[in-house]
Amino acid sequence: MTGRYVVHVPFTAPDQDAARRTARLLARTLGQQPQVDRAEATVSAEDDQTVQSRLFCDRLLGAGRRCALRAEHQVPCASVELDR
Repeated sequence: MTGRYVVHVPFTAPDQDAARRTARLLARTLGQQPQVDRAEATVSAEDDQTVQSRLFCDRLLGAGRRCALRAEHQVPCASVELDR
């Protein structure tokens, strides 16, 4: 049976917005690997890891599609094929 794991990789950023941009970049890059679930990626401050913020919307849109935009997007959801 395959388990799910989380990698914690600390990095520096000047503020939360920059941290979210960096984390999205890392998630998209690592998400090229089939075993990585980038849609579930979150970011947190190193000293408060219990408060995690989603990076991607990932809203179910039907017909096997999900929103691929950032979590706080202001435009209508944009979908991509599920490849999980």
